[in-house]
Amino acid sequence: MLSLKVGLLGGGSWGTTVASLVARNAPITLWARNPDTVADINQRHRNSKYLGDCVLPDKLVASSDIEETVADADVLVMAIPSQNFRAVLLEVKKHLRPWVPVLSLTKGLELDTRMRMTQIINEILPGHPVGVLTGPNLAREIMAGQAAASVIAMTDKVILCELQKLFNSGLFRVYTNDDVLGCEIGGVLKNIIAIAVGMGDGQGAGDNTRAALITRGLAEVTRLGVAMGGRPETFAGLAGMGDMIATCTSPQSRNRHVGMELGKGRTMEDISREMFMVAEGAKSAPAVMALAEQYGVEMPIAQDVYRVVTGESNALRAFRGLLRVDAGAEHEPG
Repeated sequence: MLSLKVGLLGGGSWGTTVASLVARNAPITLWARNPDTVADINQRHRNSKYLGDCVLPDKLVASSDIEETVADADVLVMAIPSQNFRAVLLEVKKHLRPWVPVLSLTKGLELDTRMRMTQIINEILPGHPVGVLTGPNLAREIMAGQAAASVIAMTDKVILCELQKLFNSGLFRVYTNDDVLGCEIGGVLKNIIAIAVGMGDGQGAGDNTRAALITRGLAEVTRLGVAMGGRPETFAGLAGMGDMIATCTSPQSRNRHVGMELGKGRTMEDISREMFMVAEGAKSAPAVMALAEQYGVEMPIAQDVYRVVTGESNALRAFRGLLRVDAGAEHEPG
């Protein structure tokens, strides 16, 4: 066991899964807002609401007290939905010791500011090393012990190597990268493309259509990511292509599910009412389109998704337009 103490904030499916992986390597406390979730984890070693009957490690301790979770943490992991991220960090700031590394698991953008989660951490907790853990990671598969790979990104290579040991666990293999922006933005943008693919699947599109959307979607994601300062090769790796394939094809993907329901003609309000887990792509779509405009990048697939999610268009009209642009050279937009 590593001597590092870890605090993880967020009791959803992915936060609980990462806490379970870390529990094999180091002492960890998971903070959850819901007292029922805390009791479920501590007494039954389950998170029934998010992970059904998956058994959690005995060593995983849960708390509903942020101070207790954060005050003596040597590493802090944030698994909070993007629109609540800032508010929770402001609470964290009162209790976190200086220089403790802070790692985000959240694949979204703050709507009002278009900020990535690492930018919010840098703003509220200046001086703390900041990174992301991202990749094609479906929580239930990992909890079932199936092999998966992820990437941890941070610019401080010494801390990065220590964190790699913390998260590497059995069949969960963690690679390193120093392109924080590229890894983070890849995780955000693939959710939008997954909604587009879901919209096609919801209307009975075939495998060829899905492959075309994923490929053209990856080209859009890469264009914006590189314009923002990410490296092109990052988007061909686990944080880009890997995450996109998993999110665009898995029945477990929340963003694909949203797209499928939109493809069947339902409204976003309707779909949101019955989902208790956040589909970050739907939340981030307006911020993504604002970034595309800011950086002068054409993103026709993302734009169609944005128009459907905001009720400006419907999936039937949008889907016909997803591959609508006159085909030019493959490396060109559209």
